[in-house]
Parts: sequence; structure tokens; C-alpha cells
Amino acid sequence: MADPIVEVSHLRKTYGEKVAVDDVSFAVQPGEIFGILGPNGAGKTTTVETLAGLRTADRGTVRVRGIDTQRDPAAVRDILGVQLQEAALHDKITVREALTLFAGFYANPADPDDLLAMLDLTPHADRRFAKLSGGQKQRLSIALALIGNPEIAILDELTTGLDPQARRNTWELVERVRDSGVTILLVTHFMEEAERLCDRLVIIDAGNVVAEGTPRELIDGLEGGHTVVVRFAPEDVERGRRELGVLVDRDPEVEGAQQVGGSPSELAVTGTRRVLFSLVPALAAADLVPEDVRTVARSLEDVFLAHTGRAYTTESGDAGAPTDTALVTEGGRS
Repeated sequence: MADPIVEVSHLRKTYGEKVAVDDVSFAVQPGEIFGILGPNGAGKTTTVETLAGLRTADRGTVRVRGIDTQRDPAAVRDILGVQLQEAALHDKITVREALTLFAGFYANPADPDDLLAMLDLTPHADRRFAKLSGGQKQRLSIALALIGNPEIAILDELTTGLDPQARRNTWELVERVRDSGVTILLVTHFMEEAERLCDRLVIIDAGNVVAEGTPRELIDGLEGGHTVVVRFAPEDVERGRRELGVLVDRDPEVEGAQQVGGSPSELAVTGTRRVLFSLVPALAAADLVPEDVRTVARSLEDVFLAHTGRAYTTESGDAGAPTDTALVTEGGRS
């Protein structure tokens, strides 16, 4: 395996008495999309801003290509491109003007026209920032993060506020950027986004890493928790409940059965990975033919629940870092 391109070790950052990042460690390999996933306020943005040299750590080390970004943040200026949350540009600047302006900060910038084409911004090149849609602004943010020809791009909450279609379009662009040779650190609180895009990831909660691995490794590593949803015809619901109750009592592979939401005809049967093998013969023996049987795929939300003991929501009790809504990308500098 190649040497990591990014190494974070035992990072800690506080704001007064508030602990934003408690003990975060991870390593990123060249060419991958590495996710930093967690609820709002978990410490994700503080972690990557410290990595980029925009904030000073209280403890721990952060290295990009072997360079300590805390001691020498300027040394990673041409290595690291950053798209921060709510990065702002002047309302009247056009897309092309913004790229040309930022290109002037670098000795070997990317060709603005190439970035316009790659990020589907060529038709909007002469449109002012204020007139761009949310998705177009996000694509411009990616372009600005890439204008310095960085080896690594930090994309922080890239799709927040976008509609589902714009979000999926942006995911395709992120994969296109990775395929061009750029290593990506993707900061997100969207479970589906992390599961779709990330080669590997860490899940952060309250400033700590609670899980690390590929999405598939983390999901497959869960014990129990497999669910099969059965829908009965109205006349079979009560008998189905009774038979499933008997099955729960007698079969160690089946852990429980309960109604799904407000649908009295649907029952969720939970158990081990063999729960389906127990359920189908039991229904056949009772001469119960369900209208529908479907397995429920587990997700990173189940991983979060397993490691924290609570359901995943986008909000967290941790306040995290002070908000910096005026930071503008320029190779990771404000």
C-alpha cells in the first residue's frame, strides 16, 4: 500500500470550554474519496480546517504529503484545494472572472476553460455569481478548489441545500474529479452520500472517531439487526401476528416482530442474517401467503446506532467550531 497522502493523529481542538474535536485519527490514501461523516456539530469542519492550516490544534499532528500543516500551512498551498461551507463571492463577479482571479494566485494553475468544461459550467461562464442556482454555485466552488491543480481537494458539506437531482448530479461530478487524479476528502452529514461516494470513511460523533472502514465493511460488520417486512392481506393480519409471535418465542434466529409505522398490515421481523430462512418455512407451515415480503437493507445509519446507542439525526449536541461563512477558497486559505 502507498504511503498515506494525509495523516491525522490524535487531533484535539477546543473553543474555550467547548471541545469541538476530542481525539480524531485517520489516514487517507492517494486517489481515494475519503469521507468524514457525522451529524452537524460533530467536529467535521473543525477537523478539515485544522488539517488545512486554517485553525490551530490544541494537540495532535496533521500531515499532508509529510508536511506538518500546523507548522507550515503555506507549504501545502499548492497541494491542497478547499471548498468550505457557504464560501462567498461578490454578487457581480462572473464565473469566468472568479476562476481567472483565483488562477492568478498560483504558479501553475489549471486552465479555467478546462475546469468550466469538466464541471459543466461553460454555458454559465459569463453569468454573475448572484444569478447562479445552488447547484451551479456548488460546481463553481469545486472549480475554485481545483484551480491551483491540487493533489487533494477538501469538499465540505458540498450538497447541503441542493434538491435531490442536483445532489446526484454533484455526486457524478465528484467522481469525475476523483477520476482525474485528485484525492478527495468529503465532509458530509448525508449517510446516502457517504455510502454512494466514499471508498473509505470515518464516522465522527462528539469530536471522536466511532467507526472507520469502507461503507460495505462497516455495514457487513454489524451483528444482528437484519429485517424482513411482511405484508398480509387484511383478513390474515391477526393470524399473521399470532404465528410470528410463536416464531419469535421458539426460534433463536428471530428476535422480534412489530408493526411498521401506521400500516397495520405490515410487520417488521428482525433477527440474525438467517431470519428469512426461518420466516418463510413458518409462514408456509401455517398456510399463510403474504402479499409481499421484502428485506430491508442495512445502512450507515445502523452503523451509527450500533456505535453510539442512538439513532442518527443531522443535529448533534456538540456545538463545534465558530461559524466562518465568509471564508473563500484559495488553495485552502481565507
